[in-house]
Amino acid sequence: MTRPLTLAIPKGRILEEALPMLARVGIEPEADFHNSKSRALRFATNRPDVSIIRVRAFDVATFVAHGAAQIGIVGSDVVEEFDYSELYAPVDLDIGHCRLSVAEPEGLDGENEAALSHVRVATKYPHLTRKHFEAQGLQAECVKLNGAMELAPSLGLSRRIVDLVSSGATLKANGLVETSVIMQISARLIVNRAAYKMRSAELVPLVEAFRRAVGVRDAA
Repeated sequence: MTRPLTLAIPKGRILEEALPMLARVGIEPEADFHNSKSRALRFATNRPDVSIIRVRAFDVATFVAHGAAQIGIVGSDVVEEFDYSELYAPVDLDIGHCRLSVAEPEGLDGENEAALSHVRVATKYPHLTRKHFEAQGLQAECVKLNGAMELAPSLGLSRRIVDLVSSGATLKANGLVETSVIMQISARLIVNRAAYKMRSAELVPLVEAFRRAVGVRDAA
């Protein structure tokens, strides 16, 4: 008997918007999924052929790329940061909108930007950060942080940060301003390429169901 498909979904900002999308596709997690006290990470659904794992956003891409999960939902920032060749991202789900931006202290005086060849940046996106600054002829030294990025400039860890921005309120509260936008972000449906070929009878209809669900959402 074929094992159920494993769908990886992220904790955090995308999850709340992803659940109605799953419902439109006909996938509803078991009750324990909604229990805030539950320590479980894997859940059954109303469909015997689909189970769900709930993991960190960056780990969604890794689980799917390595075939531990066959399909997942994750931000386009994660897809671009890892750039796994094993991932296929067939559907823009039009949820989880935000942007990846460069920010620094407001009203900062100092460096002659034209004379710079090297910048130090706190971020959890080293690949996208280096790529962005290389396009400007700058070498970026990335200080890897997984959170509290906004503290880095005030504590002297780095002058700049690269992080996700939605309303900009967190930046403002910490005396920072956006200086450039690296990319606009939305959540994507991702599929393991090998699984998509080997289990096409299961995955192709599921991908199409997500595509239709996006259309239903857009029409609402």
